[in-house]
Amino acid sequence: MRSSLPYSVKDVHYDNAKFRQRSYFKVMTQNLLTGSRKRDYLSCSTGKFLVLLLIFGLAYLLLTSTTPGDFVPNRLDKASENNQKGEFKSNGGINFRNLWRKPPRLPPRLPPDEKGSNTSYHIDPNTLISESLWISRQQKVKDAFIHAWSGYKRYAMGHDELMPLSQQGTDGLGGLGATVVDALDTAMIMGASDIVSEAGSWVEKHLLGRIKEKGQVNLFETTIRVLGGLLSAYHLRAGEYGKTFENEGPKPAVYLETAKNLADRLLSAFTSSPTAIPLCDVVLRDSSAHAAPGGLSSTSEVSTLQLEFNYLSTISGDPKYSIAAMKVLEHMKSLPKLEGLVPIYISPDSGQFSGETIRLGSRGDSYYEYLLKVWLQKGARENHNLTYLHDMYEEAMKGVKHLLVRKSVPNGLVFVGELPYGSSEAISPKMDHLVCFLPGTLALGATKGISKEEAMKKSLLSFEDLENLNLAEDLAKTCFEMYEVTATGLAPEIVYFHTEEYSEGGHDGGNKNAKYIDDIIIKPPDRHNLLRPETVESLFVLYRITGDPKYRAWGWQIFEAFERHTKVNTGGYTSLDDVTTVPPRRRDKMETFFLGETLKYLYLLFGDNSTIPLDKYVFNTEAHPLPIETNIQK
Repeated sequence: MRSSLPYSVKDVHYDNAKFRQRSYFKVMTQNLLTGSRKRDYLSCSTGKFLVLLLIFGLAYLLLTSTTPGDFVPNRLDKASENNQKGEFKSNGGINFRNLWRKPPRLPPRLPPDEKGSNTSYHIDPNTLISESLWISRQQKVKDAFIHAWSGYKRYAMGHDELMPLSQQGTDGLGGLGATVVDALDTAMIMGASDIVSEAGSWVEKHLLGRIKEKGQVNLFETTIRVLGGLLSAYHLRAGEYGKTFENEGPKPAVYLETAKNLADRLLSAFTSSPTAIPLCDVVLRDSSAHAAPGGLSSTSEVSTLQLEFNYLSTISGDPKYSIAAMKVLEHMKSLPKLEGLVPIYISPDSGQFSGETIRLGSRGDSYYEYLLKVWLQKGARENHNLTYLHDMYEEAMKGVKHLLVRKSVPNGLVFVGELPYGSSEAISPKMDHLVCFLPGTLALGATKGISKEEAMKKSLLSFEDLENLNLAEDLAKTCFEMYEVTATGLAPEIVYFHTEEYSEGGHDGGNKNAKYIDDIIIKPPDRHNLLRPETVESLFVLYRITGDPKYRAWGWQIFEAFERHTKVNTGGYTSLDDVTTVPPRRRDKMETFFLGETLKYLYLLFGDNSTIPLDKYVFNTEAHPLPIETNIQK
């Protein structure tokens, strides 16, 4: 049983009362009326005389003293950080409005046990920027999205992805127009009406026909990008966002019916398998399925289907989708694990894990993400039948902290390594950029989507939750430093860390001024950048939960680097071959997740917390928001 912290809300704002300013008049009258000697003062003529003298003296001071004018401390931005001194104006007499102004309250201090910790709010004045500036920065992200879409529409409309340098499309995801569907709910959230209309109209006219005639697709990629995108578009179009786009694109039913048709075909991956573990590839036109070469499926892929299939069952009224997907997690519950951690391959034939490699990067990552998110989606504490998911998540996070978390040398960056051969051999200090989903997941698991402050007010945080939140912040810093150490300011696909046991010279990131350049190793094959979203995803979640403005500042720095080095003038953005040199060598590819995830998370990071709140939505692993079941209008 989890223990609640032995404190209440008074510990969050424990010294508000201590620092609440009171007027001179209130202090004097309180002392005069309640002091133990008031009767002695007022019982003699000398005392009365001194009281009158004091009153007249104070009146004289109020009438003749210099009165501070209105003083409003400006929030700082980069352009004005060195010119933010308050100005006071002197008046010869009294300003009676100022007499009755209530003195401002000082902000609350953190309890003593949080001072200096990684979770305290170290407010750097350079990051306290006006909300109007964040609105303008959010608009710049929207402009980037429109620029990305314009290139795709001009050169690759209907194809899966844009090749922005050669100005053509490519179909590496089955030919279902993946960018269209991945980008659709981002356009809705941003209020990009023209793109909502263009993407929605394409879905209505073309996607169902593509689904019926196309050949092989990957179950996982098609579920998270296309099915997830359709379901999110359905929800947003049918809800409050639909009022904005009432005349743009099709009615919500079009998205739902298309999603059902696609999911019916994808179900063959489950029904064709001899176990609860689905096959990894589906032939859409004849609803058949087969295993990958070698017969194995990725652990993350088979366990990252449940949010989408659960929501489809909820809105369609047909439980078959949820039943098929949830059998996977129910089956995995009974399989042997290493302190909650699992190998990255699983066999559909035997239903057993295969191999010993354990990592939270490729082929392992979203297994851990969906343990938490499916539990949240189904009502968390209100659904006692699914507590096993949360138990599996908590056990796994303990295993991560015990077996995989290490620190680099010489500067002590916290990172998550890998076990290439299970627990029998040493940990590898290798960390994929994909692992940068973990800070956001840890923070979400700690507070269940509400702010840290609110969770503390309600005494909802256990010591383990706070420990996980600390780890989330440490790992988010490491993920940001993976950008900071490179010459371009963009992270590579994979890094290694210098440790006491592992060192390799000559492979730094190219930014000689970076503090952690000696901690991070970037090998030549790993220097590419695919416009990935995982770090900005975690920055978004951590900003929502902690309120710390540094996460916005880091996100803006990353966005500016994307603008400098990946923007293609003719339209679109491109991935890079090498982030350690300037100018970087460019690849000819704009991944669908740049529009579906990266720009969406940046837009939400710079926006209002009420947009897609984390206690009412879960984001699937492709950043498509789906409502938590307790918030679905029946």
